[in-house]
Amino acid sequence: MSGFPYLDYQHDQLWIESVALSAIAQKFGTPCYVYSKAALIAAYRAFDQAFAERDHLICYAVKANSNLVILQTLATLGSGFDIVSGGELQRVLKAGGDSQKIVFSGVGKSSDEIRRALQAGILCFNVESEMELMRLNQIAAQCQRIAPVSLRVNPDVDAKTHPYISTGLKENKFGIPMADAERIYVAAQQLSHIRVTGLDCHIGSQLTELDPFIEASQKMLALLDRLVQLGVHVEHLDLGGGLGIRYTQENPPAIHDYVQALCASVGQRSPRILIEPGRAMVGNAGVLLTRVEYLKHAPHRNFAIVDAAMNDLMRPALYDAHHAIIPLVKKMGQTQTYQVVGPVCETGDFLGHDRALYLEADDLLAVMSAGAYGMSMSSNYNTRPRAAEVMVDGDSVHLIRARESIDQLLAGETLLN
Repeated sequence: MSGFPYLDYQHDQLWIESVALSAIAQKFGTPCYVYSKAALIAAYRAFDQAFAERDHLICYAVKANSNLVILQTLATLGSGFDIVSGGELQRVLKAGGDSQKIVFSGVGKSSDEIRRALQAGILCFNVESEMELMRLNQIAAQCQRIAPVSLRVNPDVDAKTHPYISTGLKENKFGIPMADAERIYVAAQQLSHIRVTGLDCHIGSQLTELDPFIEASQKMLALLDRLVQLGVHVEHLDLGGGLGIRYTQENPPAIHDYVQALCASVGQRSPRILIEPGRAMVGNAGVLLTRVEYLKHAPHRNFAIVDAAMNDLMRPALYDAHHAIIPLVKKMGQTQTYQVVGPVCETGDFLGHDRALYLEADDLLAVMSAGAYGMSMSSNYNTRPRAAEVMVDGDSVHLIRARESIDQLLAGETLLN
């Protein structure tokens, strides 16, 4: 199956690696996230091998999918991690990640999060404002630590992606304006508990063209050259992530082409290259399984009401994102056009519009390309327990997160006396 090398039909049954997905739905119920370990490993190795002998570090963007087993699998391969919260730091460390391979991004790091990251001895803080730099220096002094710092610079490059996931334009909240970067770098070198180590940018997510990456990298390299002339020592150049995947008709650059284009733009400059892929690592390594509860045929529209909802997969409601939806068992019959919707009490609760499907009640469906920003963005809206997560490794099936129960959702609440 194009774009999903470890997912295919065998005798009209959809399999992931060496396991029928219908067997997983039968055992663990639905909704259920299912991931291919082989696909995850293959994606990491594609990035790693594309760099060849170039000094590099791949820092997986934990926000894409933060399940401990996914982090553990990547840590075992030698991956670094890009985190955006103290909670993600704790997850990476619990999964066996190397603290010296962690970069901490995000515009709103709290004092407590900064302290925990300093104590853990992370590789670098990607600082996103001058005020954050001052706070970091102050907290590092209190902790008697030296904080390694990279400034995240906003290159004002249009990533040509959804506006909600564009991060590199001057009107976005992310990063330090290019015009201020040199002054702040020089000032950072004078701070007693700051050590400048890198230069960072990130322009957005789900990019399907190379041009924005190259434009951003060229702007950052010009800045790097100016910083060298000012006596600022830069050990690593972090060019961010954002490489897209194929959901439907997209044709993103191959991982090898993306990495080689970045390396070619850097040329003979010596800094180590860091990148922060997330979606491109896990997006097409996972699917969301769901069951048809009801079919509703109305005069103007047909609805397939399934047991997965916007709280399980937020991307369609939030971004109007398209995920392919296919049956777990192929059956012969006349297709109809369905709106695939969930049980949540919102008109925005949909997984797919206008899908040609032949369906009956209790049929099982796979929502494709759900490995990234699926479970990690899920919620308990409508007091719905979050889905189970399963990892498939060859013919072995592992429950890596149990389905929540209603009792668990209520456990932290108390009634008034």
